[in-house]
Amino acid sequence: MEILIKNIDVIYSANQEMINNGYIIIKDKLITEVGSGYHEDQEHNKYDQVIDGRGKIALPGLVNCHTHAGMTLLRGYADDLPLNKWLNDKIWPYEAGLNSDDIYWGTMLAIIEMIRTGTTLFADMYFSMDLVAKAVQESGIRAVLSSGLIEANDGRKGLIESLEFSRKWMGGANGRITTMLGPHAPYTCSEGYLREIIDLSNEHNLPVNIHLAETKGEYAEIEKEYGLSPVKYLNNIGLFSRPVVAAHCVYLDDEDIDIMASNQVGVVYNPASNMKLGSGIAPICKIIDRDIKVGIGSDGVSSNNNLDLIEEARLGSYLQKVDKLNPTVMDVHSLLKMLTLSGSRVLQLGDNLGIIAQGNLADIILVNISNNSFYYPHHNNLSNLFYAGSGRDVDTVIINGKIVMNKKNILTIDVEKIYYEVERIIKEK
Repeated sequence: MEILIKNIDVIYSANQEMINNGYIIIKDKLITEVGSGYHEDQEHNKYDQVIDGRGKIALPGLVNCHTHAGMTLLRGYADDLPLNKWLNDKIWPYEAGLNSDDIYWGTMLAIIEMIRTGTTLFADMYFSMDLVAKAVQESGIRAVLSSGLIEANDGRKGLIESLEFSRKWMGGANGRITTMLGPHAPYTCSEGYLREIIDLSNEHNLPVNIHLAETKGEYAEIEKEYGLSPVKYLNNIGLFSRPVVAAHCVYLDDEDIDIMASNQVGVVYNPASNMKLGSGIAPICKIIDRDIKVGIGSDGVSSNNNLDLIEEARLGSYLQKVDKLNPTVMDVHSLLKMLTLSGSRVLQLGDNLGIIAQGNLADIILVNISNNSFYYPHHNNLSNLFYAGSGRDVDTVIINGKIVMNKKNILTIDVEKIYYEVERIIKEK
């Protein structure tokens, strides 16, 4: 399969390159050529599909570094509550009534929203992960999947099943799925349980995905039990000897950040969830200054309440500007990098994603900037996207060299069927 995208007004990549009147050639799942000034007489009918990008900009596909996709079923169910009450009184009891079929349809609903708003890769930590992987396989999206482990619920059996899932699906869906081990958090997994996970991570070369230092309550609980901050505690037991994806990281001191900078830790910034749950403001500028990899995550829909990464990035930028009383921090180029190349690095996928460049995987989105008042005038369309537009302006999505959405029409899944099934599930609960 060979695809030509032509007449793209501007192509943005994570290294801030801009190409006017550009073109992209895709063969199979790779970008084979990127340039400017493409001429019609070069086509010679050799392409399987030609996309006219006039009035659009091309960007690398967006990376959602932390979510719980199946939680779309809980959108609007439990709002305006503190984290502990939200989890213990509302979320966990509701989730206890969900079955694998429910999770499949909830994940499919999330995938619709992610594709439509330009997400081509998401990291998920949840349960019934075989069904999540099935949804990823069928929809054409890319994913890093972790079976979430809460010791009181999952125990030793959960460890075994999590490992089996990780080994079964690593490299699945034509390479679109990779896997990690997913201990929920240091306050839901004991030291002994975490040490077992570290051993499994070492033995099977699997990274670790974990919630970390999200709230003051978590910080106080870990400090009371171990006399250490959550980061120092996890470092003491050896977790950071492994590649780690750490979500939230709101409560860190300078020593914590030093530890993370000295190890293979990628941080996920979740501004909407942290604001909505009243958790606090992560010290992202300090983290970035220490050259720690940082990506952006939506968290689950029940604490956001959407999966639009453009909106997430805007909120995250404004929050840091206010926190630092500095309008220059987290500019639009920083946001683009966090949502693309840096996000890929956080998820241990390297530099083959996140830049529109020859030889990279073809995960590309086209954003419509014509007949859209948010993009006029065209002083800076990247600024227009992040500070005025939204993910809903995405027109076309290509993942692994396959067109999964064209002119806002998702081609890989039956959208109406998914809406029907979600409504059925909710009525039955």
